Amino acid sequence: MNPASPFLELEDTPRVDVVFQGTPLSLPAGMNLAAALLSAGVEAFRHTPVSGSPRAPFCMMGACFDCLVEINGVVRQACMLEVAEGLSISHPHEAEDDDETS
Repeated sequence: MNPASPFLELEDTPRVDVVFQGTPLSLPAGMNLAAALLSAGVEAFRHTPVSGSPRAPFCMMGACFDCLVEINGVVRQACMLEVAEGLSISHPHEAEDDDETS
């Protein structure tokens, strides 16, 4: 994750703790999850199944599905969610991929 972000964050917004790919992050509570992850320096939300190319939010309105993430075993669009305390976020189907390589 890139610590230098081109996104401006409001300083007075309360923050909550989440985990992305095993890395703890402190994100603004109630912020759009996709925007918050981008602001935190997350560059790849998922990888395409065929080529493994990294994908990140594109449309930010739920039409393109490039921002898919897995939260508590459910694959969701990050752009359609708000940041909440304790989210455990990973690339979609990461657990399935790990099982296949074991």
